[in-house]
Amino acid sequence: MKKVKITSEFIKLDQFLKWADVTSSGVEAKYMVQDGEVTVNGEPEERRGRKLYPGDTVEVMGKKFIVE
Repeated sequence: MKKVKITSEFIKLDQFLKWADVTSSGVEAKYMVQDGEVTVNGEPEERRGRKLYPGDTVEVMGKKFIVE
C-alpha cells in the first residue's frame, strides 16, 4: 500500500488520482471514477468530487493507496 501525503484537510478524489500519479489528467480520472474502477474504503465510488481525508484508502487498477 502506497502512502500519499496531502497538505490540506481533504482532497477530492479526482485530484487525488492525479496527485498519486494514477492518471495524467482530470478527464481520465473522471472516466475511471464513472466506470466504477475506483473504490474508497472498500466501497465502489462514482463521485469524482468525493472528499478524502487522512486515513481513507483508495484502490484503483489493483493498486492501493492510503491518504496521510
